[in-house]
Amino acid sequence: MRLKTYLCFNFLQKMDKKTEEFYDRLEAELDRSNDWPALYLFKFIVPSVADNVERVGLAFDCMGAVIKTTKSKTGKFTSISVDVTMKSAQEIIEKYQEVSTIEGIVSL
Repeated sequence: MRLKTYLCFNFLQKMDKKTEEFYDRLEAELDRSNDWPALYLFKFIVPSVADNVERVGLAFDCMGAVIKTTKSKTGKFTSISVDVTMKSAQEIIEKYQEVSTIEGIVSL
């Protein structure tokens, strides 16, 4: 049992490290290519169940965001585009992290 717990913990540590490295690279690239504040386009795909679309919208509530949604042909998924002015690369990363808690969300 200890080996299984260790392997699971070790895997999660590696995933956390990769995630951290990804966000570090994203922040650097965003800072290189933008002057802040800047208009940013978020794109997501979520399963069309429960309150997924509403939860994405709530993440951008009171930010003046323009949100457009399109359901897939089968209706199983919804694509969401969010145009919003962001203050910094860090604010963008925080939004991605906030919506990552929505089950099944894919950030594009």
